Amino acid sequence: MRQAVRSGPAPTWTPGSSPDAPKAQRQAEAAVAAYRQAEPENWAFSDQAGAHTDLGFALLPHTWGAGLGTETVHLMCDLGFNHLDLHRIWAARAPLNSASAKTLLRAGMTEEGRIREHVLVRGAWRDSITYSVLDHEWRESDGFAAVDG
Repeated sequence: MRQAVRSGPAPTWTPGSSPDAPKAQRQAEAAVAAYRQAEPENWAFSDQAGAHTDLGFALLPHTWGAGLGTETVHLMCDLGFNHLDLHRIWAARAPLNSASAKTLLRAGMTEEGRIREHVLVRGAWRDSITYSVLDHEWRESDGFAAVDG
C-alpha cells in the first residue's frame, strides 16, 4: 500500500478531441508509470496508510452532455483504486451545479453532505457539496461496470 503521493503538478487528461477509452487508458497508465518512477525525495507523505484523494474536472461547454464527465470520474477511480491502492476518492461541487451532481451520482459516488463556506469565489464564501466512493464499493460494483452499459 502506498503511503506517499508525488508532489508537483498532477497528471492531466483533457477530454474533447477524442473520447477514445483505449487512448485514455494509455494516458492513465503512463501517468501511473511516471508516478512509480518518481524519486522518493519528490513525494509528500500522507499521514495515513491507504490514503485518499480528491478529484476534480471541468468540461468545456461544447462537450457537455456527451458522458465525458462520468467517463473521467470512472477513469480516475480506476487509476486510484486499481493502480495507486487508494482507500477513498472524494469530490466536491458547487451547490448550484446540478450537472456535476448528476455526473458524480451516475459515476457511482455517494453524496456525503455540505461543507459550509468552504471556497472563496470572487470575494464571496461558497459552500461545497461532497461525494465519495470507497475502494470496497468500487470492487463490489465491479469497477462501476453498470456505468459502462
